[in-house]
Amino acid sequence: MVEDGRIIRVGQIGCGTVGSGVIRILRDNAEAISLRTGCKIQVKSIAVKDLADPRYVEVSDEMLTTDARSVIEDPDIDLIVEVMGGAEPARTLILEALAAGKHVVSANKELMSTHGGEILRAAEEAGADIAFEASVGGGIPILLPLKQSLAGNAIDKILGIVNGTTNYVLTRMTEEGLSFSQAIEKAQALGYAEADPSADVEGRDAAAKLAILASMAFNSRVTLEDVYAEGITGITSNDIAFGRDLGYVIKLLAVAKDETDGISVRVHPTMIPADHPLATVRDENNAIFVSGDAVGELMFYGKGAGSLPAASAVVGDIISIARNMLSGGRLVGCTCFYDKPIKDMADVVCRYFMIFDVPDRPGVLARIAGVFGDNGVSIKSVIQHGMGSEARIVLITHAVREESLRATVQGLEELEAVNRIVSVIRVEDPEVEEL
Repeated sequence: MVEDGRIIRVGQIGCGTVGSGVIRILRDNAEAISLRTGCKIQVKSIAVKDLADPRYVEVSDEMLTTDARSVIEDPDIDLIVEVMGGAEPARTLILEALAAGKHVVSANKELMSTHGGEILRAAEEAGADIAFEASVGGGIPILLPLKQSLAGNAIDKILGIVNGTTNYVLTRMTEEGLSFSQAIEKAQALGYAEADPSADVEGRDAAAKLAILASMAFNSRVTLEDVYAEGITGITSNDIAFGRDLGYVIKLLAVAKDETDGISVRVHPTMIPADHPLATVRDENNAIFVSGDAVGELMFYGKGAGSLPAASAVVGDIISIARNMLSGGRLVGCTCFYDKPIKDMADVVCRYFMIFDVPDRPGVLARIAGVFGDNGVSIKSVIQHGMGSEARIVLITHAVREESLRATVQGLEELEAVNRIVSVIRVEDPEVEEL
């Protein structure tokens, strides 16, 4: 029991999967939360789209409304929790809440990756707190560590598996030999994938999360449109099998690097060494690998989605703000005090895994090698598999600029000695040499 009887009242916008989890945690753990914060946290009202929709948690009818603005304008409400998703009307509602002096907690990756700078400025001008830990990594604490625990470091690299749907799909393809379509169907049956999984499998979800991570890590604003995104729909069992033979595992990897000539931010299928910590991250789990100059290498691992994991992060933010309300403190605001350039994808340097089919006859390899040489691309290793009248070439290049690799692919496509290019997949290797 809090001796002074202080109550912090919350208004929530949205009561779907994550919102229901927030209500459940605040209700089930009310006593412990009260002791940890020094006050009671009470959800006063919840704005929903349709009062008739089924709920994942039991709430009284008196708490529900379809008028989100009435929740924001309620003078008794101290803190707004936004778990509705989407850029609008979430952006407008949050800006109105901040202008009214209310603190805000959001789980909205789309909003923060596109309008994060505007939202953070509005919070600063209003003297209010905005927290959004659940926008990246679900229940994994990562944003607060980047802003506070690791603030003394120069972070130079983030590698992340930040989308549970694609990681589950690739795990099933790798371990069970399922095709992409079979693995997606299984993910949908288990509730790991939406009926329309395009945002996940095309890399947009991971790109939004990476924009937020990179902004935090490198102290320079990165938005969703800055992130190169490529999905996993073209990954085949052959890619997985040949990668395994060469000692690699395929993951949809979010890669952010702070380099001398700018920030590189990209999401794409990636070959990573089988002994890398991220290679062992299975099924719907997420993991974020961080490299700092003082701390070295860290990995944050756990459930990246789901009602209670994401809600755990939301409630953690609520508790942080509640403590500040009692003490008069503030959360760390915007830390994007640099304006670093974003590197064009054509200038990114990495290794590449390639598969292409050629006629099995003398002189073919020499002509292919000539195309690589003309574009300054050096081959690290190559394997040839006979297939009757054809041969399948599997190779990995040395480090090369993306622009040079693209020119090589174009040259191979125009070469009569190449029947088809089957796969081109980037390789993220800690031992990769720099140009």
